[in-house]
Amino acid sequence: MDQLREMIRTGMIDETVEKVKNLINKGFGAEAIMKQAMIPAMDEVGGLFQKGEYYLPEMLVAGEAMKQGLAVLRPLLVSSGAESQGRVVLGTVQGDLHDIGKNIVAMTIEGAGFEVIDLGHDIPPEKFVLAIIEHKPIALGLSTLLTTTMGAMGDTIEAINMAGLRDTVCIMIGGAAIQQDFADKIGADFYGPDSVSAMSYVRTVAREVELKKRNKEL
Repeated sequence: MDQLREMIRTGMIDETVEKVKNLINKGFGAEAIMKQAMIPAMDEVGGLFQKGEYYLPEMLVAGEAMKQGLAVLRPLLVSSGAESQGRVVLGTVQGDLHDIGKNIVAMTIEGAGFEVIDLGHDIPPEKFVLAIIEHKPIALGLSTLLTTTMGAMGDTIEAINMAGLRDTVCIMIGGAAIQQDFADKIGADFYGPDSVSAMSYVRTVAREVELKKRNKEL
């Protein structure tokens, strides 16, 4: 497990895949591999990024190693009935074709054990609405790079309001042009300046959802 964590942390993609397969062959469970090695590895990468010891290239290769390792585990996790930490829908808003930042957020959140539904880029408001209805996520992430498409974020949130779904999902926004005051203006729940802060927010939402669920069961 320690070797696997180090492989992911340093972005050793092929070695990560082989190590995951090796651990499975030795009898380690898929959920144990994910929770004891893979998620802690990405937590460490996130911490290094926030401290300025890791930069975007290191984040990308570590995220890719995590992604490829998860691809090996995913069929086993599904067959064993292991539950994800929660489901998150992400997309770049209408008019914007940039998705590098959104892709990094997706890798980071997936690396924390969440199921990510990535809608892609240039997504109109109605498609976000349909994704909420279909996937019932605990959080929705809207991304844009351009100042000219910032308004599409507000349009998307308004469409979610009009569909009567606003209270069913927490909305986070991010991108190079975004600041906290804009998030407040359009009624987003959270503004994240980077993928690690987005992941931390989703974890907070997941804990709140789980707490509400337990309170209902009492």
